[in-house]
Amino acid sequence: MSAAQPSTPRPASSLRPRKSPWPKRAAIAVAVLVLAGAGWHFYSQRSAEEAAGAYRTAKIERGDIRVTISATGALSAISTVDVGSQISGQVIDVLADYNDHVTKGQVIARIDPSTYEAQINQGNAQVANARASLATAQATLRNAELDYQRKSSLVKDQLIARSDADLARAALEQARAQLNGAQAQIEQQLASTQTSRLNLQRTVIRAPVDGVVLTRSIEPGQTVAASLQAPVLFQIAEDLSKMEIVLAIDEADIGQVKPGQAVNFTVDSFPDRKFRGAVQQVRLSATNTSNVITYPVVVAVDNADGVLLPGMTANAEIEVSHRDDVLRVGNAALRYKPDDDAAAAAGAPAGGAGGQRGGLGGDLPRVAEQLKLDANQRAAFDAALEQMKQRMAARAGGAAAGGASGGPPAGGAPNIIMGGRGPGGGGGNNNRNRAAGAVSGAARQRMLERFNQQFGAFRALLSDEQKQKWDSEVGALVSARRAPLYKLVGGKPEAVTVRVGASDGSWTEVSGNIKEGDEVVVGTGRGAK
Repeated sequence: MSAAQPSTPRPASSLRPRKSPWPKRAAIAVAVLVLAGAGWHFYSQRSAEEAAGAYRTAKIERGDIRVTISATGALSAISTVDVGSQISGQVIDVLADYNDHVTKGQVIARIDPSTYEAQINQGNAQVANARASLATAQATLRNAELDYQRKSSLVKDQLIARSDADLARAALEQARAQLNGAQAQIEQQLASTQTSRLNLQRTVIRAPVDGVVLTRSIEPGQTVAASLQAPVLFQIAEDLSKMEIVLAIDEADIGQVKPGQAVNFTVDSFPDRKFRGAVQQVRLSATNTSNVITYPVVVAVDNADGVLLPGMTANAEIEVSHRDDVLRVGNAALRYKPDDDAAAAAGAPAGGAGGQRGGLGGDLPRVAEQLKLDANQRAAFDAALEQMKQRMAARAGGAAAGGASGGPPAGGAPNIIMGGRGPGGGGGNNNRNRAAGAVSGAARQRMLERFNQQFGAFRALLSDEQKQKWDSEVGALVSARRAPLYKLVGGKPEAVTVRVGASDGSWTEVSGNIKEGDEVVVGTGRGAK
């Protein structure tokens, strides 16, 4: 029997169950997918950031817009009186000086009265002489009357010739004429003396009004010559608590200036202080300076504290329009114009009559809030607004169908950006602009007529004051200018047409298919070509 051979022990590894390679491969695949997803997300995010970084943007925000017209002028008293002299002579007293407050009738200067006193004495003597001549004429007249009476009775008795009676009658009439001449001479001498007395009174110069002496042009001992023109001795400002500024406004801006508009101004003496006034008068007397036409505008200023002085230069701003809490955008966004490729990618701006009506639907509630409507008026307005929105929705559906068929939208109008130039924008071909302007004007008129029909029942319920404000606001909305903006959506610009309102040079009021917080393109980024 052979010896048993020991059995060879199996390796320990051969005793363990063998693991499947699939879990490891799945984990690797999941890791690869996660890394690929992360890479794609990073790439997409980076591409979006790069696309957004290709443009410089600004946000639509709410704020106030003040439209002003700047001009300069000089402060002056409302009433300034030049005090002169009607007579010539030597000044013997000057009783008022610069900045003195004077009252009406107060003596402010005297001229030597000796010449006029001598003239009065001479006139008195001439009057006395004329009265003596009058007495002589009276005596002669009495004698002539008696002689004529005697000779008339003798002629009746035929004691003297009739010729003698005729001579006596002629002497009587001559005596009467001499008497009348003597009386006239007395009146003449009295009038001459009265003139001398008036000139004597004029040697005393009195203040014609209450006020302040601005200028004094004479000194004691100076001779005043008033032969051809009355020399100005003093200049008196009647009331410096009320002053005025005369501004020279360019003809391009004068149409916006109306009496009652607020005016803010500063003077160099008080640079940190703002003063207020109001437009009092727009004068029609135009001034042509180097072919530049300006009109004077008078601004009334309250100077109760007396800090403003005549002659100060005022840097004024006339507030011609003030819009509170409106959507506004920087003017750089309205000046931005993309190149041809970017414009094609952005799409043509939505304009035309349909877009305009849609924008009106968003602005009309704001207008209605200003009218302070009652319940009946509010119900009529809401009904008319809802009907307008339904009509626009129906027309939008028809326009979409018309566009899909390749033709123009059904019942639609050509896309026209109204108003020509926008803020900071440029003009195109003159003929094209004129044609577009003509079509835009006709479209505005048609739209205004349709609008009046749609809201006719509502308007009939308004008071006269509400009707006036409603018509004014609606007219402004209909005739508002249009301009394109480019909103940044998903890193790409999207064209949209907005209504352009008031502008202060930096910000412009806008309304339409935009809202507060929207980002609009104002320019290309540094990395953009």
